[in-house]
Amino acid sequence: MSCKRTAFFAALLALNLAAASYAADLTGDMAPPKVPWKLSGELEEACSCNAPCPCWFTSLPSRMTCNGAQIIFISKGHYGKTPLNGLAVAEYVQSPENKSMFESFGNWNLEYVYIDEKANDDQRKALAELAKHLFPMGAKSREIRYVPITRKIEGGEHITKVGNYSVCSGHLIEGGYAGAPVVSNPPLADPTHKQFQQGNATRLTYTDAKQNWNFENSNYMFNKFTVTSKEYEKFEADMAKKMAAMNMSEKK
Repeated sequence: MSCKRTAFFAALLALNLAAASYAADLTGDMAPPKVPWKLSGELEEACSCNAPCPCWFTSLPSRMTCNGAQIIFISKGHYGKTPLNGLAVAEYVQSPENKSMFESFGNWNLEYVYIDEKANDDQRKALAELAKHLFPMGAKSREIRYVPITRKIEGGEHITKVGNYSVCSGHLIEGGYAGAPVVSNPPLADPTHKQFQQGNATRLTYTDAKQNWNFENSNYMFNKFTVTSKEYEKFEADMAKKMAAMNMSEKK
């Protein structure tokens, strides 16, 4: 197997295998009980790349770096017995120059997670744990902030604000047939990205982390989803098996 293919799957595994879940698998009986969870909601995603974002297809970003945001609005959900209805969580990241998000996983320039300030203490802890699955840590460190996360929809335009740090405004584009183009099962899909609708980001700004983004007419994605802890556990276990098989193949 080529080094390039091994690196690809290594990045895929790392991206989708949350550290806590992976540690639990390794420690067996010593692992704490897994907390069951379920989320139904909507994903707002935008980045600095031309649409569609090449990173999802293992290609290089359109610009020197990929500067991206994922914002998840939970319509209904729980983490164990903690309800999460009506809350939101977001992540902002940046790849190194001339590297895709996936090949540079573990070495991103920045990674900031934003948790809805409406959340109480238990909900904040739950959202921070969920972020390990939804947004596995791709930088050397992760900053967490608690801010207002709001969204309004004006016609087809979705306008999301994350504290005083960011505005993400985007809309779906028309496909050749009725409705927006749908990307299904891209090479680096995870449960939240099994499929998504493609659009155009009218504007993506971000001023935290010593950044000053101001991108226009770039990549925008939207998805309605329902995901569960069991689905993520299976997905992460499948990725671990693939990686183990590849490691064995490399040793032969």
